[in-house]
Amino acid sequence: MNAPSRQSHLLSPEEIEHYHERGYVVPRWRLPAELLQRMRDDLDALLTANAGVSRDSMFCPHIVKGGTQGLQGSNAWLDYARIPEVLDMVGQVIGPDFLLWGTTVFGKPAGTGKRVPWHQDGEYWPIRPLATCSAWIALDDATPENGCLRVIPGSHKGNRLRAHTQKDSPDLVLNQELNADEYDEAEAVDIVLEAGQLSLHDVYLVHGSEPNRSTKRRAGYVCRYMPTSSHFDREYGAQLQQRGGNQVDFAGRALWLMRGRDLCGKNDFTVGH
Repeated sequence: MNAPSRQSHLLSPEEIEHYHERGYVVPRWRLPAELLQRMRDDLDALLTANAGVSRDSMFCPHIVKGGTQGLQGSNAWLDYARIPEVLDMVGQVIGPDFLLWGTTVFGKPAGTGKRVPWHQDGEYWPIRPLATCSAWIALDDATPENGCLRVIPGSHKGNRLRAHTQKDSPDLVLNQELNADEYDEAEAVDIVLEAGQLSLHDVYLVHGSEPNRSTKRRAGYVCRYMPTSSHFDREYGAQLQQRGGNQVDFAGRALWLMRGRDLCGKNDFTVGH
């Protein structure tokens, strides 16, 4: 039997077209079993070290001291944000010059995992012009029963931020919910993943997830990559937080150049390090 090609992880032309037409794609490639197990072990360590932080959303575990939650992170999660195969695929859809500006562990515990309201990620983020590819890496099987990601295919087209309303509720992971007349839930698609699979999705894609009422956890690690033709505007991020529409402090957020160079020349890679 021939050995698999070193390029076998790359997105096919059909997968790239699916990403641009539908706003997301589930690549054929998946994490090697030993890498997945290391990530699951490090997730256990992260949960143990941060007993007081909500399992539903743990911001920036790749930063040793991750900010507003007081999260105690680990450099291991930065290594996982640098998985070469994932970076190769991200580069295929947003170009060869891009940086990492954020990560999140979504733990969605069995029985109590909260609902993520329908939203667009860009409603929260201080990126100008707005652009990001999110890589959602499944650490557990993600199914409709335990609250997998749901998306509205094609809703990213037009690069338009739709109307959201602030909704502060202990039952929700986020406090900005897309207005009901901005989407049709009948068009929703479940992104069902086995542990070790991942999905990529566009910053404008409408998405959310249901609560986890099952007996199985649904943990995922999400890495946020943006093309360096855009500017991560920390000053604008502070304004968002002051208005109450943002739960995260971006003023001191560290950036890491993943591939290429800073095309816009405005991204500061010294802040937060």
